[in-house]
Amino acid sequence: MLGVCGVGLCVAGFPGVASSQVPRIQGQGAAASAMSNAFSAQADDPSALHYNPAGMTQLQGVQLMAGALASGGSTNFTSLTGVTARGDRNGSAAWPPPGHTYITVNLKSLGVTAFGDLVIGVGLTAPFGSMTRWPNDGPFRSATTFSTLPLMDIKPTLAYKVTENLSLGLGADIYTFSNLVGEGQVERHAIPAAGVKTELNGKDTAAGFNASLLYTALRNADGKPLANIGIVYRSQATLHLSGALLANGAQVSDANATLVLPQVFTGAIAIWPVRTTEREWKVEMDVDYVGWKSNRNLDVRLGNGATIAQPQNWKGTYAVMIGSEYKWLALESLPHWEVALRAGYTNQQNQMPDLTFDPGIPSWDLHIVGGGVGLLCKGEGSLLGLIRCGDFGFGSLKPKAIGLDLSLQAGLYEDRTVLGNRNPTVDGTYQTTLYLGNASIRMVY
Repeated sequence: MLGVCGVGLCVAGFPGVASSQVPRIQGQGAAASAMSNAFSAQADDPSALHYNPAGMTQLQGVQLMAGALASGGSTNFTSLTGVTARGDRNGSAAWPPPGHTYITVNLKSLGVTAFGDLVIGVGLTAPFGSMTRWPNDGPFRSATTFSTLPLMDIKPTLAYKVTENLSLGLGADIYTFSNLVGEGQVERHAIPAAGVKTELNGKDTAAGFNASLLYTALRNADGKPLANIGIVYRSQATLHLSGALLANGAQVSDANATLVLPQVFTGAIAIWPVRTTEREWKVEMDVDYVGWKSNRNLDVRLGNGATIAQPQNWKGTYAVMIGSEYKWLALESLPHWEVALRAGYTNQQNQMPDLTFDPGIPSWDLHIVGGGVGLLCKGEGSLLGLIRCGDFGFGSLKPKAIGLDLSLQAGLYEDRTVLGNRNPTVDGTYQTTLYLGNASIRMVY
């Protein structure tokens, strides 16, 4: 039986039940991901529900989008004494992969005019989380061997077109867990002593909100935007995680911790140097500020009244995203199809100081490069010359268009040497490369 001293031993090696669980997953749609998520001023597919809800007013009828983000790669660690270890995403790729699902309904385009230019929508995303595995015999097994956070965000959202050039969005972010995704809880594993495998877990539901605007500063003769400005605010939300401390599979104590998800500010501008009936070319830059400084501590409170102090002292960070899209709207070889090529680059800062650095998060300065393609088959178009895209579906429920977007990105982390960590086994050099693949399917009714 594990006594009080054993409990202290189990927890002493943990930087906190939630501390390794809150990197931001930016890719919430394959088209946006291909442009390194520089999409908040374009926001013209159902993933606008995440990137800039005000952009939903650009969507007609009923639109659906669903997809997933595959994440793989590894981190190589070399300690100050030359000991090495390799971490991965619980294998060659994280499973289950983070997903996204959106539904938007433009009431006015469906003939419901009593509410004016109102669009309603709901989304389901995985906006925060990580899945990292390190060897059970690794040099910092007392800090972490495995961490995961299958956190979901349910997003009921409204958007309203105030004027022809200004739209506003307002929505809720309901953060929760489900057994449909992993274990349905945040988990952290470590081996603080020989023969002792510990786990901290917890879950909760919390709510925040988001508010946004999309302003069109310039249009062409056809009324299509040539210059857009987007602004998005996402509030912080507080999860009061409730769970348990386990040792070798047996519960030792109840455990609780408070995790504050950060507020996020986004400003974006998109310009279309070319926008005709035949082709379009967009260039966009977005800047994100993420208020990680709200993560001051993640103290773990045990059922026996003991508190394990876990200072964090993270800092707010900026990310700069630049993306471009070139789209062909009227190809002779593919009538009634639209084809898009996309590319982008992101520069993102790390949020953790050396003192509280956690190997469960690849947190150091990051460069992301990538690109992708988009295909949209309108109702009159045909798939391989065999079937009209408008004939998919059942009865009278047939789409006006079907789209497929694909993206591939490489996350190139700058090497980071950690010195003076509160767990000395963590000190050393980390080298990380991650790969992200995203796919989304879109249906327009």
